[in-house]
Amino acid sequence: MTIAPFRPGLGAPPVQTLPPGRWHGRIWVSDEPLARPERYLSCVAEFDRSGLWPVLIPHDQRFAARGEDWLDDRGHLAPAGHRVGSADPAEVLARWWDSSCCDGACLRPFGTRFPGLARRSHRRSDPLAEAGNTGSILSTRTSHRLGLVQTSRPADIPAHLGWTGMIKLTDQVAELSAVLRSWEDRFGATLLSVGFDSLVLSVSAPPRNQARALTVAAEHRAFSLPTYLAQPGNLREYAAELVQSRLWRFSWA
Repeated sequence: MTIAPFRPGLGAPPVQTLPPGRWHGRIWVSDEPLARPERYLSCVAEFDRSGLWPVLIPHDQRFAARGEDWLDDRGHLAPAGHRVGSADPAEVLARWWDSSCCDGACLRPFGTRFPGLARRSHRRSDPLAEAGNTGSILSTRTSHRLGLVQTSRPADIPAHLGWTGMIKLTDQVAELSAVLRSWEDRFGATLLSVGFDSLVLSVSAPPRNQARALTVAAEHRAFSLPTYLAQPGNLREYAAELVQSRLWRFSWA
């Protein structure tokens, strides 16, 4: 199939196998929930030719409360895709590292300073080939629509959209995408789902043991403190859940 490049003001991409949908600002969204994972996978396969990366959009009444199931440019931050490359992910996460802890135990084995980035996975990580896990997302009770965004890589989508889901932490969406780029490169962590205030990544090369997972857990804590605080236990226990985990979920609710 052939998917036309994004052009503001045009209708849906002229693809017979795509469900009905339309452009909402910088993102094309299907009108109805996606029932067949194959449609998502076919868009992944066409990415090199189309330049449009697919994302799953979970149903959320908060979209509709603003007048649209998916917002157009109103209510979004200014698109910041052009600034992603200038942000250093290690510096970003160090700045976002929250060292507050009643007795310091919640940060162990680390301290008040961000420990730095975890090493790249030894296994081959290919973000464009990482489209598994889609079926497990679509099999949940939450319905998902299909979105398409013009981008050079999935990690840049929040910056391209001016996404505000992380606004409780920061309004620097380009910095958020810079971290996603780093995870793409090191772990094959590919953006799979974009919600009102949530992201899901499909991970082809997650940490394989507790020692490696600990530093990744520190990155997650800096990236989305609400996600970390919503989990029971300490940093070591959070890290244990990341070992061989193929889905990374974040929420700023």
